[in-house]
Amino acid sequence: MGDVWTYFITWNTYGTWLPSDSRGWRKRRGGFQLPRPFLEQWCREQMTSSSVLLSPKDRQTVESACSEHCMIRAWSLLAVNARTNHVHLVVTANTGPKVARDQLKANCTSRLRRQPVPLNVERTWAKGGDTEILDTEDEIQACILYTLEAQDIP
Repeated sequence: MGDVWTYFITWNTYGTWLPSDSRGWRKRRGGFQLPRPFLEQWCREQMTSSSVLLSPKDRQTVESACSEHCMIRAWSLLAVNARTNHVHLVVTANTGPKVARDQLKANCTSRLRRQPVPLNVERTWAKGGDTEILDTEDEIQACILYTLEAQDIP
């Protein structure tokens, strides 16, 4: 099977966490950034459609799509949690993190559009997403715990 790595992958739904968001944000190759309200407003004005929130059924579809994709690819899905505005997962795969992320996002989009009540929107996901390589068993366990349980802690 070749080399395998474990990743913590996160991506957002379209329009729900814009660059310069008041909660802070991550700039590609620039790390964490402080809020910049004027940039956030400009980004909002550039949106081509409304922001997307996942219904409970959409969230189930996303989790099922991730599970099935991992089974087909012979990847180990250690944890997945689809929220209303983002998806977290911990996966062990024999491909690069961005390739894994992009394949999972594409498969989720396809499944959302084919479910009994389709999610037919112009853009389902924000561009890109975060990918982190997990090097130790402690990091893996912490990310699994965060993915499965910490999302609901206020």
